[in-house]
Amino acid sequence: MRNRLIWLTALFAIEVLAIVLVFQVFSSVKCHLTDMETACRGLRGAMIRALCIVVGLGIFVWFRPDMRRHLHEEVGSSRFGHRFWGFVHVAGLGLVFLPWISADPATLNENFRTYFVTLAVGAMFTTLGGMFLLLPPRGMWRWLRQGGLGLAAVMLVALFIPDLADALVPLWWSMTGLLVATFYGVAVLLSVLGHHVVLDPSVSTIGTEGFFVEMAGTCSGIEGFALTTGFFAIYAILMRDTLRQRRFWLIVFPLALLVSWLFNLIRIAALILIGAYVSPDLAVNGFHSFAGWLFFTVLALGVLWVVQALPSLHRDAEEQAYETTDLPPLTEDQSAAQIAPFIMFMLSGLLAHTFWQNPELGYPLQVGLMGMVLWVFRAPILALEWRLDPVALLAGAGVGVVWVITAPEGGGLMGLATLGPVAMLFWVLCRLMGTILLVPVIEEAFFRGYLLRWLGGDKLWQSVLAVVVSSLAFALLHGRIVEAGLAGVVFALVMLRKGRLADAILAHVIANAVVAAVALISGDWSLI
Repeated sequence: MRNRLIWLTALFAIEVLAIVLVFQVFSSVKCHLTDMETACRGLRGAMIRALCIVVGLGIFVWFRPDMRRHLHEEVGSSRFGHRFWGFVHVAGLGLVFLPWISADPATLNENFRTYFVTLAVGAMFTTLGGMFLLLPPRGMWRWLRQGGLGLAAVMLVALFIPDLADALVPLWWSMTGLLVATFYGVAVLLSVLGHHVVLDPSVSTIGTEGFFVEMAGTCSGIEGFALTTGFFAIYAILMRDTLRQRRFWLIVFPLALLVSWLFNLIRIAALILIGAYVSPDLAVNGFHSFAGWLFFTVLALGVLWVVQALPSLHRDAEEQAYETTDLPPLTEDQSAAQIAPFIMFMLSGLLAHTFWQNPELGYPLQVGLMGMVLWVFRAPILALEWRLDPVALLAGAGVGVVWVITAPEGGGLMGLATLGPVAMLFWVLCRLMGTILLVPVIEEAFFRGYLLRWLGGDKLWQSVLAVVVSSLAFALLHGRIVEAGLAGVVFALVMLRKGRLADAILAHVIANAVVAAVALISGDWSLI
């Protein structure tokens, strides 16, 4: 039973490495060189998401002894279907590797359309076969149900780690200090190793012995920051009853990001040395994209292993005692009402980007999903202290006006021109409902209702830190860092003024209503 788990884990690791070697080192598939760039990126992104989910499940099993015990019991009791699912898994792998076996590796980009279906179906068979090789469908379903809300939260966090990496990419270009520090950090590291470094800061190019790289997004190591953040969040969820959360997030987390950044310096230096002394193709193809995700995954897990081994980060037995009786139903739990709608909000955005070439056209689906989850958690939301606070009204109007005035030139939203009059009217109504009513409730419940209060404390510096961190997270979600960050600060101050979350929601509603009114009058829907 235990040997089977170890064997399947090792098999998965070997298969992932083989796929990376085949498609990234021996034959480099670059999505922008294919005639199906969106589909290609979607397939590659699906594999990265699968990696994050598998690692997240591994963390969940490791730190939840009860789930590990149930998994052992299910694996030990399953006796049916191993050969069938093993065949499905192997057949899927065969389909995945078929393009590389049957075609010239140099032409895979040119003929990618021919092999896309084979790769997609192969990936699906490989995933399903691997899952049910471990546990048959019924056993897998029983085990997943046993995990409950905690397992669902872990899987959702893992699912969105790649999206977090995409959201952090602008930081690489906007935070000049990070770019400069990385650039000169690599130069110092190569010099210490005794190499003559040639660099051109004007174009962020660095190298040695005739091999040069440009310090662009692929060298940023942003995926390391995303993986560290995502896996730290999963660990914090699982160890919430024993972990000293403030020490973990305020001390260990920044140090972990620093370690990730230092590791990226080593990665870039290794890339340059391999390109200069071994193989330029191996350097360019082997140290970017999916390989980078693998390296940073191992690093993040190593940091968590160290965290788990430090007694000062965990409370003792007396501190761990907590009351578990008289818990309200999940749909009436305040924390669940603040977190679950935001998860659905993010998930609906992911679905829109997955199934629509122009994601804006999928907004009605997002409205439906957001409305559904808010209805499920309506009791805690309706129980808030709702009042027409003049300060909240004025603050929201001010935020809306500033957002409109500082907005860049709008080019409209792609895809709306394809809608007929009735479809356009329906889209506009959904957009207004989502922007003015649903999104303010969801975002304020999470950023001000949950995150701000969770980070805050009795001391002034704790409150200031909570406002800054929650506002920064809010800004990253909206893209316009400065404007959204200031809006987040305003909403936070509105809430802290009387301690009423409903005031922040009201301010956000008014702000979005102002922006939506301007968008409706001008027809520039890019404002919202």
